[in-house]
Amino acid sequence: MTITNRQVSEHPFLRGLYADDYYPDHVLDLGKAILLRLCERIEAERPADLAALYLLTEVATEEFNALEAAFEEADSEIETVAREEIAEDFWFVATAYGFADADVEELIAARDW
Repeated sequence: MTITNRQVSEHPFLRGLYADDYYPDHVLDLGKAILLRLCERIEAERPADLAALYLLTEVATEEFNALEAAFEEADSEIETVAREEIAEDFWFVATAYGFADADVEELIAARDW
């Protein structure tokens, strides 16, 4: 599916992490793919309210939880800087799709990172 939201399609997901050699690009590419799949699901399912959006972000957050192993295998981790960057991108996605009142902690409530 092609993302139709121009703001999202032009957004440089995880930009701050790509600029830091501590985070391997091949693992960041997997994280970026998670965020893009989230956008595709939002466009396909069109959540009617925050509760429905939070169900979609929960799935994406759990995918990031699973990605922690790939970070560790590459001698990296989802630590404070990465947590903030990922959370900001979740919030960006929510606002880009009209959920400006989304709570960033609720968007990533299922995180173990």
